[in-house]
Amino acid sequence: MKVHYGLAPIHIVNPVVTMGSFDGVHKGHRQVIDGLKRCAEKLEGETVIITFDPHPREVLYPLEKRPGILTTLKEKIQILSFYGIDHLIVLKFTEELAGHTYSDFVKHILVDRMGIKGLVVGYDHRFGKDRKGNFDTLKELAEKYHFYIEQENVYTCDQVNISSTKIRTALELGDIAKVKEFLGYDYTISGTVVHGDKIGKKVIGFPTANLKIDDERKLLPAVGGYVVRVLWEEKVYYGMLNVGVRPTVSQTGIIRLEVNIFDFEGDLYGKEMKVQLLSRIRGEHKFDTIDELRLQLQKDKITAQHFLEKDQLKGNI
Repeated sequence: MKVHYGLAPIHIVNPVVTMGSFDGVHKGHRQVIDGLKRCAEKLEGETVIITFDPHPREVLYPLEKRPGILTTLKEKIQILSFYGIDHLIVLKFTEELAGHTYSDFVKHILVDRMGIKGLVVGYDHRFGKDRKGNFDTLKELAEKYHFYIEQENVYTCDQVNISSTKIRTALELGDIAKVKEFLGYDYTISGTVVHGDKIGKKVIGFPTANLKIDDERKLLPAVGGYVVRVLWEEKVYYGMLNVGVRPTVSQTGIIRLEVNIFDFEGDLYGKEMKVQLLSRIRGEHKFDTIDELRLQLQKDKITAQHFLEKDQLKGNI
């Protein structure tokens, strides 16, 4: 997949385009992607996804709490490349871009600059100033400028329409099973291992890797403990992740991500790591003593190992 930043001249054969934030690249997005690939094959063209960074809500509603992104741009590129897209165009979302009417965007960018051959949209796709560009208005422009247009049906899971918003809600509730069901893959957090205060190893007896996430906008799950898969240098490990303020040992109120990797010895400082959420163990709790915390972590490890054993029997790991 070729990644293009901005709208510099790009040579694309018969561009077949879809547009959107594609945050999470969930099952609903993949239905649109499948439609895009079928359409491109029919029109003998190349697939093109136009996406935006930062997330449009950060620009349109700057005073609103940031929605939190499910996938960083780097993660989004990796996923879309895996699905066999030919071209990804990343447009910087600005107030100026938001001010374009849908008809101006189609005429000046899709038609004049790209020479669009086909356009594929989702069932609820809207774009342009005041979100007035929908399938019906786009059909009129398709007839006017002579390009093919297709709308994909809604994707449902257990009669629920999948959306990035619903996935964010499930993640904030710690419902990891629902998150995976909607995404179609394990939610992943990427970052760099940094030095911590060494309490896990020296005091509690559970050494941890402290993870500094790559993008502060990345949405974290509900505070608590999780069973995780750890990917590092093309190797796979398993362990426990704690997300929270660590009320038993710290009063800073700062959210930390600490990973206890099972059966691991080595120096991880400065290394990049991916952590995939498999299941939630429990919420965060303040213990009266370190001994109580240590005992609970021992119980958590047993819970995590039982989960992994069952998953292994099911062939999931």
